[in-house]
Amino acid sequence: MSIVPVFSPASPQAKVIVDLFYIVLGVCAVILTIVTGLITWSLLRFRGRADSPEPRQTFGSVPVEVAWTLIPLLVVICLFVLTARAMNQSDPLPAQLRADLVITGHQWWWEARYPNSGVVAANEIHIPAGARWLVRLEAADVIHDFWAPRLGRKMDMIPGHPNYIWLEAQRPGTYSGACAEYCGAQHSWMRFSVIAQPPGAFEQWQQEQLRPLPTPASGPGAQGEKLFSTLTCANCHSVGQAAARPSIAPDLTHLAGRQTLAGGVLENTPANLVRWLRSPQAIKPGSLMPNLQLTQQQAAELAAYLEPQKQ
Repeated sequence: MSIVPVFSPASPQAKVIVDLFYIVLGVCAVILTIVTGLITWSLLRFRGRADSPEPRQTFGSVPVEVAWTLIPLLVVICLFVLTARAMNQSDPLPAQLRADLVITGHQWWWEARYPNSGVVAANEIHIPAGARWLVRLEAADVIHDFWAPRLGRKMDMIPGHPNYIWLEAQRPGTYSGACAEYCGAQHSWMRFSVIAQPPGAFEQWQQEQLRPLPTPASGPGAQGEKLFSTLTCANCHSVGQAAARPSIAPDLTHLAGRQTLAGGVLENTPANLVRWLRSPQAIKPGSLMPNLQLTQQQAAELAAYLEPQKQ
């Protein structure tokens, strides 16, 4: 049986939370053992019998009452100190609010904007491994909750009230995440991946994201570009200069480089993209992607435009 991801931290922020959990669990286990043992001993030692006299009545003991008050108080104080220390290590300080990355929760997908480079991505969040990034969390519509279990705590994303977290991965790898706050019909398919790359590979990825989508001269891709402009696709999605305006739907400039479609519902293949374009509501009911009543040929042409290197 594989280890539960939340108990396999991959960042200092997640590790301090897991360590605190184990301490609290240990303290609670000791208390449970003591209380259960005393109750069991009392049941056996003082159980009633037919010939037993009336138990001797007592009216309290100052030393016992002081002990029963001080011991729980000391336990609570210790747990409070440990919790405050964990919060200090895992949460950004108010003065440190210049974000390296802005993540916005939408129904039902994730937008990632990189202020320093102008890169815009969706559902796959790239970061350099070994670097601690300050992330600003926002919501475009309802309350969402950003949670990558192996990288840190859950954090609410509230419209009009940005929150901040540290995002750090000590080792390169792909770390799964999801929305942890029920936010509508497709809440369960609001997933994302944090992809931690070596610094050199991360910089290369950013440069590739800034490279404009090649303009197809002819063939299905050229027809797909015309469809993208003439249909309502361009009203919601961006291709190219995405950073110039807020996104209503995911930026599609480098869709071919992503692993999944529709917030993790489908593997990103040309065939699945055609399926999604033709009937999004059949795949992700309740999503805001309209059914444009595309023919098989039109969907294939749009796919050829959006994923030219996959054709």
